[in-house]
Amino acid sequence: MDFKIAHTWDGFPVKHEPVLVRLRPGDTGVMMEISAPFFNDPPAPLGDPGKPFNELWNYEVVEAFFLNDETEQYLEVELCPHGQHLVLLLSGRRNVWKQGLALSFKVSRGETKWEGKVCLPWCYFPPNVTKFNSFAIHGTEDRRSYEALYPVPQQDLQRGQKPDFHRLEYFKPFNFNTLFGKEWKQPESDLWLIGKPDIQE
Repeated sequence: MDFKIAHTWDGFPVKHEPVLVRLRPGDTGVMMEISAPFFNDPPAPLGDPGKPFNELWNYEVVEAFFLNDETEQYLEVELCPHGQHLVLLLSGRRNVWKQGLALSFKVSRGETKWEGKVCLPWCYFPPNVTKFNSFAIHGTEDRRSYEALYPVPQQDLQRGQKPDFHRLEYFKPFNFNTLFGKEWKQPESDLWLIGKPDIQE
């Protein structure tokens, strides 16, 4: 499944080659591959490549969100062309309850383009993923660019509105069976049971 981030968050065409996000089957999860322009703006975070980095959204990143829209549980994955990453598990809009999870993220970078590859393990996904969106961010200060696979429709924009990637109502339907086949069922994750009360019989 290939997705091109061809618009800004508010629906205008991007002025560069669109970021490509590719999802394909993996042995232990979903392979996510990125092919994107490299702006090197802002410069690299101070964190070590290959390691989680908090507040990575302040840098140059490509993001993917996988949502269970019945429960508003979702996985947010942020990937940086300098090798850092950030995984957030959210239960309710913007309600992060787990972060800093490890990924095996590999990056190759040229002067004007970068590519990344990562396997997202099944235990990171909320149950029954039904919607998806993807985003890209680069630039600094007044040149900061926020781009979305599924942007906020222009008729829904309000005066002075700022980019917000947690507008879950604008995510689009997504089904893993498109990748894995009609009979496939998403593996359950004990990670998403953490924090739920034990059921007493």
